Amino acid sequence: MSQPPIRSVRILGIDPGLRRTGWGVVESEGNRLVYVACGSVEPKDTLPLAERLLGIHAGLEKVLAAYAPAEAAVEQTFVNKDGAATLKLGQARGVAMLVPAMHGLLVAEYAPNLVKKTVVGAGHADKTQIQMMLKILLPKAEPKSADAADALAIAITHAHHRVSAQRLKAVGA
Repeated sequence: MSQPPIRSVRILGIDPGLRRTGWGVVESEGNRLVYVACGSVEPKDTLPLAERLLGIHAGLEKVLAAYAPAEAAVEQTFVNKDGAATLKLGQARGVAMLVPAMHGLLVAEYAPNLVKKTVVGAGHADKTQIQMMLKILLPKAEPKSADAADALAIAITHAHHRVSAQRLKAVGA
């Protein structure tokens, strides 16, 4: 019995933030990963919150139009001591989940520790370790910001865990 050919899938990883929302696109074909692009959406800090959220929306719309991903992944928000900041970050995360969902994409969510563990092998890795592993996993990638690097790490995590994420969605979890 022959195996069906492995299908390539384009994945958008998003690291939500009000100042910078990082994005990274990879192509996954089985265990093979290929860097496509990365960057960040940076609305002006001086804008009111609603306009910053609108800027994130517009920026991610451009990314989707330019790179046509088939699936998306967003980092889950961790709760910090400043409740107001956590709520605002949650709003940026909501926009980051909404834009790909509006295009009919599967949107998976991953905890920061799982992203670090998947890419580096340790759940408490720092940003330097993530960037070093990105150079190994995606040698052509040259993220200009930590947010873009994190977004690529999120895309890689989804590439490794996407079958499980699809099963969870099918079950309704």
